Amino acid sequence: MKENFTKSLQMLLVHEGGFVNDPKDPGGMTNLGVTKAVYEKYVGHPVDEATMRGLTHENVAPIYKMLYWDHIHGDNLPNGLDYAMFDCAVNSGVSRSVSFLQRILSLKADGVMGPETLEQVGKAKIDELIKQFDTERQRFLEGLDTFPHFGKGWTARISQVTTQALEMV
Repeated sequence: MKENFTKSLQMLLVHEGGFVNDPKDPGGMTNLGVTKAVYEKYVGHPVDEATMRGLTHENVAPIYKMLYWDHIHGDNLPNGLDYAMFDCAVNSGVSRSVSFLQRILSLKADGVMGPETLEQVGKAKIDELIKQFDTERQRFLEGLDTFPHFGKGWTARISQVTTQALEMV
């Protein structure tokens, strides 16, 4: 829902934390969940570590809105599902997040949120859809080579996101 972006972003940023540059993380240098590559693309020029360390919530909110929330059509999704999909899109990619939903709805999983997907979401029982979505998300993450390193945190995150998403329904 349109009014959920700010609340969803606040909950997401709790999980994304501050500055990290973990060599095992393929995203590399990251602050508030925004990778250096994404930030450079957004601002249109290379940035240094000091710039990345200096990112604020105000710097990253428009990035999250434009590159993630708008691409999953968060304003058009039901309460709770919008947040679950948004968190997944940030953590695993927009296309993957939409594809998870499309597979659950027995649609062609092209990773693009379109009218047919939105129509089928409107016919679904949202609490069950959220639970199935997060099960699909967990299954995907468990298959990654980096799961042994990041899996405990990812699993805790999905559990918390599911709980919060269901409370929003």
